[in-house]
Amino acid sequence: MIPLFKSSKTVKKQLDDFFNKVDESGLIFVDGVRHYLDRNPKRFADELKKIDRVEGDADELRRSIENDLYKYSLLPEFRGDVLRLLDKLDDLIDRAKENMMRFDIEQPDFPEDMHRLFRELSEATTKSIEYLVIAVRAFFNDLKKVKDQLHRVYYYEKEADDIADELKRKLFGKDCDLSQKQHLRYFIEHTEKLSDRAEEVADMLSIYAIKRSV
Repeated sequence: MIPLFKSSKTVKKQLDDFFNKVDESGLIFVDGVRHYLDRNPKRFADELKKIDRVEGDADELRRSIENDLYKYSLLPEFRGDVLRLLDKLDDLIDRAKENMMRFDIEQPDFPEDMHRLFRELSEATTKSIEYLVIAVRAFFNDLKKVKDQLHRVYYYEKEADDIADELKRKLFGKDCDLSQKQHLRYFIEHTEKLSDRAEEVADMLSIYAIKRSV
């Protein structure tokens, strides 16, 4: 296995902090959904402030890491891969925040009997992000463990797909206006897409791991 870093503890620490922010964004998202469904606007607003801070912190870390990658001894052939990986991980934070902003602005009204499933959808999505972060950490620290963690990303992405399908069937079986159905479907699909993005990053990471092991 080719080592990515030869000397810099600074970059390693910044990467670890950045991965914490990605993981935290998923946890904030699932808590935000729970508070929204529980009709607790104050707690939801608190989570929205948290994810705004996390996004800002992550952006600063990413820019600092990008600068330092050119200062320290990351092998040039892997530098582009790492930069693309950071960009895609940062996009996950952005999308989690955007989804919470949509809840705040559009105020979707989910029927009570859909709350449990929607919570499960947000939890499965968050799990896919959680295991992606573990896989990314392994990519930098213990390459042999990447494959097992990626398997879990794919598992929870499929779980999110299945729950989203169940939610949409339940939604469109209801006796309510088509406009409301379309509005709620929009939120189901955007929550599900978070796990889709995690899967895309997992695919990228799988290729990078193969390249590093050669």
